[in-house]
Amino acid sequence: MVPERRLALIPVDYLLGGYVLFTTGVILVRGPLESAESLTALLINALLGILIFLFGRLRDEHRTGRILHTLYPLLMLLPLYSQIGFINSQLDESVVFHNDAIVQGWEQAVFGAQISYTLIREHPSVFWSGLLHFSYFAYYAIILTGPPLLVLRGRHEAARHVQLVMLTAFIVCYLFFVLFPVAGPNYAFPHPVGPVRDVWSARLVYSLLEGGSSFGAAFPSSHVAATLASTMALWMVWRRLALIMALPAALLVVATVYCQMHYGVDATVGILVALAAAFAGRSFLSIHMRRDRLSVRAYDRFDDRALRQDDRDRRGHHRVRPAGIHPHQESPGDSAPLRDR
Repeated sequence: MVPERRLALIPVDYLLGGYVLFTTGVILVRGPLESAESLTALLINALLGILIFLFGRLRDEHRTGRILHTLYPLLMLLPLYSQIGFINSQLDESVVFHNDAIVQGWEQAVFGAQISYTLIREHPSVFWSGLLHFSYFAYYAIILTGPPLLVLRGRHEAARHVQLVMLTAFIVCYLFFVLFPVAGPNYAFPHPVGPVRDVWSARLVYSLLEGGSSFGAAFPSSHVAATLASTMALWMVWRRLALIMALPAALLVVATVYCQMHYGVDATVGILVALAAAFAGRSFLSIHMRRDRLSVRAYDRFDDRALRQDDRDRRGHHRVRPAGIHPHQESPGDSAPLRDR
């Protein structure tokens, strides 16, 4: 009897599982556990832990389960972000604003001014305010577009790579939010007034923040970190889409500061986090390629069909190829490109 093959846990499962264990420990230490916020935060962790366990029990041939396993990190972004506010509600607000004072000191030292406050006031423009507030809102489209489109193209491994890099950036930022919560200029300074504040996209952003912003989630900017990390990861697997994302991503970096959502140092450190996450993702894939002896074709394409073929080749079940065709060379009948350009 052939043993039943089950879906293996993927790196992002371990990343999220480790984060769940860490935040559970923080919640238990800070207390009080009887508060609704603490119980909600623990419930989110429990549900995520159960979800990861169930994915490890799914059969390998379960197509719907495989798709959900690939994309569930995107579904967890909102509850995990909301959880930051629940965790930080265990702290007195004075602790958070004390951290803001520290970051404002860094801001003054690096930029010579509180640029998150001065930019929109010294350079007021309805056009730029409208465009940059819209770019700030477009963050959701940037981080949520790539992985589902890759799955629709049958490229689960590529989607998982993009999410691993993006989630690495998110988790690094979330650890800062929990250990060093900073409210940010949206809470620390008065809001801008006048036409730059009344433009439709600005009203949209502020209404969204009033209903779904987590207190203490400013340093470093997860908007900047996750957006740039996702775009850089896409560059490795689908360059056309990465190029489409590049301009909105660059505008978003400026928008976080101009629109008074983040300090300049928030955005700067967010860029560094994105670079580190992208480098870590690339290094992980290089190790994976060497360990499993993946072909250059499979590594470049991140195509599930190529990866499965590599697995068959390693097991010695080579498919018949025309004479003169290398095992890892495209045959004339294989029209799939090496990489989406």
